[in-house]
Order: sequence, then C-alpha cells, then structure tokens
Amino acid sequence: MGAVSELGEFLRARRAALDPPERASRRRVPGLRREELAQLAGISVDYYTRMEQGRASNASDSILDALAQALGLDVAERTHLYRLARPTRVEAPSEEVRPALRWLLDALQGVPAMVLGRRLDVLAWNPLAAALVTDFREQPNMVRYMFTDPAARELFVGWTDCARENVGYLRADYGVHPDDPALLALVEEMSEASPLFRALWAEHPVRERGPMFKRLTHPQLGPLEVAAEPLTSDAGQVLVTYVAAPGSPSEEALRLLASLAVT
Repeated sequence: MGAVSELGEFLRARRAALDPPERASRRRVPGLRREELAQLAGISVDYYTRMEQGRASNASDSILDALAQALGLDVAERTHLYRLARPTRVEAPSEEVRPALRWLLDALQGVPAMVLGRRLDVLAWNPLAAALVTDFREQPNMVRYMFTDPAARELFVGWTDCARENVGYLRADYGVHPDDPALLALVEEMSEASPLFRALWAEHPVRERGPMFKRLTHPQLGPLEVAAEPLTSDAGQVLVTYVAAPGSPSEEALRLLASLAVT
C-alpha cells in the first residue's frame, strides 16, 4: 500500500474515533463527518476530502498541524501523520546486534533484557528474559508471540492493551518503512492468523516506545510488577530491560527466577 492511500486510511480511522459535537443515535457511521472535521481544522471540505482520497499532496505545516489538533493526535501520532503526508525513502538500519550490546546483555545477569529490532524481532536476549517471557529461539518476534501463543494471554495482565501496544509499534515502523517486504508479509500473516490483530491494525494505533509498568502473572513466580525501560541505540535497535522496585516482592521473585535460569 502506498503512503498516499495509507494517509487516507489513517485520517479516516482517526476521524471515526472522534465523538460528534452532539451524540446522534441516528448516525449510521461513527465519528465526525468530513465536513465537521474540516470545520474544526479550518480547512476546506474539498481539500480535506482530496487528502482522504489520496488526491492532495504537499500539505503545508499549518494544514497538518491544524489536522493534528482537530484529531487530537499525540506526539507519536502527529509524527506519523507527517511521515505519511511527506513520505521519504529511509534506508533500513542494520539488524546486526553490536558485540558491545551483546556484552551488556551478558553483564545484566540479574535483569531480564532483550534487544528488539524493526518489526519487533527479538534480535538478542539474556537467559533471564527468556525465563520471564518465552523461549525466543522458538519465537523470535514479539508480535507473533503476542497474538499466536496462548501463554502470552496468561503472562500479560491486560493482554489486550499489550497487544494493541505492539500493533502501535508496528504501525510506527510501517510509517517509516512502508515498502518493507518483510514487514508487509508479517502484517499479512498476522491479519490472517488473528482477527484481533486485523481489527487493531485497521484502527491505525501508533505508539513510540517509552517507559511503562507491566503486570505479569508468571507460571512459576505468580504476580509480578516490573518497569519496562527501553533504551534506543543509534541503529534504531531497542534494549528493553525489566526491573522491579527495590525491596518489593517482585524484586525477590526476579532473584529467584535468576537462580532458576542458571540451574
């Protein structure tokens, strides 16, 4: 799919997610009408319609900013809007993990850690990350794991929100590399394998990685609360660590897991 048609789909999905000024049960479709959004953004209905239909190009900063405000976009979604409206060819970064990053993984003996590449491929991990999440040798992709492995539903409390986050990360990558054959193949594969993935993908969620807390139910350790801390390298790879609050039961549980992982 080209960036122009992708822009139209993104705009339609975001427009459909907005509440009309007056909730009208008589409406057959959700969200705002084109005329209502155009009025909110202060642009002509004709121009906005052409944007949704892929017949408008070179939108100015003022138009994109006005649309972003009218649609209530956050920082990640606004960046995505600009990328779709002004597509540029970006060379895909290397998926080769630098030796120093692998050394760091090995040094983090008491901290679950993994390196994620584009498409949420798990490029490298330490034994504690595998013990906490899954055996990445069998499933080295977080999207496939999240949507096809029943164990993921048991591990992540609030699994649906976690699944949506992963789709949002994938959408953000898609905005940068819309012609990546491997990414397109993954989206097609997952759309066929999971109705939920297909529905979430159609909603166009966009997420950029940031720190967050995760609640887990581990099959050996029981309930856990950990902070997921992402550190992005210059190659676009993301080192994700899972740490628990000092002195907490979750910290003690991770210590136990570390001892089990080496036995």
